[in-house]
Amino acid sequence: MSRLGKKPISVPEKTEVSFTDGIFVVKGPGGELRKKFKNDIGVTIDGKEIVLTLNKETGLSKALWGTYASHITNMIAGVNTPYEKKLIVEGVGFKSDVSNNKIVMSLGFSHPVIIDVPEGITASAEKNVIKISGIDKEEVGRFAAQIRAKKKPEPYKGKGIRYDGEVIRRKQGKKTA
Repeated sequence: MSRLGKKPISVPEKTEVSFTDGIFVVKGPGGELRKKFKNDIGVTIDGKEIVLTLNKETGLSKALWGTYASHITNMIAGVNTPYEKKLIVEGVGFKSDVSNNKIVMSLGFSHPVIIDVPEGITASAEKNVIKISGIDKEEVGRFAAQIRAKKKPEPYKGKGIRYDGEVIRRKQGKKTA
C-alpha cells in the first residue's frame, strides 16, 4: 500500500484542478500543466483536496498509486513556483551563452555545441552557470540532464558540466618516479 497515495493532496489558493477522461489539468499563476493518467487510479476532487483511490487491486495499480500522487503534487507545486536547476560549466576555455532561445557552449571540442531550449523552459547563462527553470519538473530535469550529457565531469581535474551541489569524486593521477 502506498503511503503517499493514501494522503489527501491539498490544493493552494489561486490554483484550479480538474480531472476528465483520464486527463488531469492544473492551472495556476505560472501556467497550465496536463497529464494523462490510466484509469486504474480514481481521482476525486473535493473542494481544495484531491483524494486518490484504487479502482483495481493489481500490482501495477498499487505501484502507480504513489507515483500519480507525487506527479499531482509536483504539478501543483510547479504552477505556483517554477522549478529551477543550476549547471556549472567548469574547465579552462569552457564557456556558455544563451541567445535566441539556444544555448551555445564551448566545451573543448573543435566546434561549438548548440542546444535548442524547449518551449516552456527558460534558460540563462552568466559566468559559467546555466540556470534552467520551468513549471514542469520532468521537463526541467530532462533538459538539464541533456545539457550535462554533452560533457560529463571527469574524475581527474573535474572538468565538464555538473549540477550545482554535485560532488565529483576525484581520482589520483599518475605518480612520477
